[in-house]
Amino acid sequence: MQKEFEKFKDATLFEGMTSIRAILAARMGENPQNDRTISAIYYSAESERKLTRELSWLRHRGREMGFPVLPKAADEISAMTTGSTHGGIVAECSSRTIPALSPTTSLAERGFYVMLEGIEDPYNFGYALRSLCALGVSGVVLSARNWMSAAGVVARASAGASELLPIYSAEPTAAAAIFKAAGYRVVCADTRTELMLPDADLHFPIFLIVGGEKRGISRSLLDECDLAVKIPYGREFNASLSAASAATILGYEIARQNQ
Repeated sequence: MQKEFEKFKDATLFEGMTSIRAILAARMGENPQNDRTISAIYYSAESERKLTRELSWLRHRGREMGFPVLPKAADEISAMTTGSTHGGIVAECSSRTIPALSPTTSLAERGFYVMLEGIEDPYNFGYALRSLCALGVSGVVLSARNWMSAAGVVARASAGASELLPIYSAEPTAAAAIFKAAGYRVVCADTRTELMLPDADLHFPIFLIVGGEKRGISRSLLDECDLAVKIPYGREFNASLSAASAATILGYEIARQNQ
């Protein structure tokens, strides 16, 4: 994880219209917690004709919000980017403040919050956020060391969901204590329990903790949980699901029970 972390740290270049639209949507009210700003948008000069509609919209937003929309040569755009799906448009952005979760944090009355702990790469992290956003989570809690430092990569992998979700920072045991004090049940995924996911009562308010593929959830954190559940497999399978897949399955069942 250290090598991947160093590779992607401080990545605040956002690639493609999906990511850029998510930042602008957040700034226009969809996620007031998100204070990220765009300093400049660059587009491939060679693709200007193909991008007429997108550039017209971005220039309008730029006049409202105070950022320029500037041409660059296609090879310069390629040199700036890590992916190949940017479509010739990128945005240079500020970092985003991730507020600390505290006993005074305003939580949804019947909320559904998720802590993602120990995910090994920013793509898997982004895939998890994409699913959780679609399933209607109220917010996400992360440890101090997390993949939001690779915000551009995460936004691309999450189809912009990372910019639309409220996100907080806390150490896991402290987060569990805060949610318990607020009347939430703390739910963990654990392969050693006998309680299968469909048989568990998962009505709101819920704080779900999902561990990474390699390390899972620590014993001390499991001891803080009110409920441990296991995802039933369709055959004998000794490997763990990816954290993104586990978060999706767990999140879907919680959302289903509360519809």
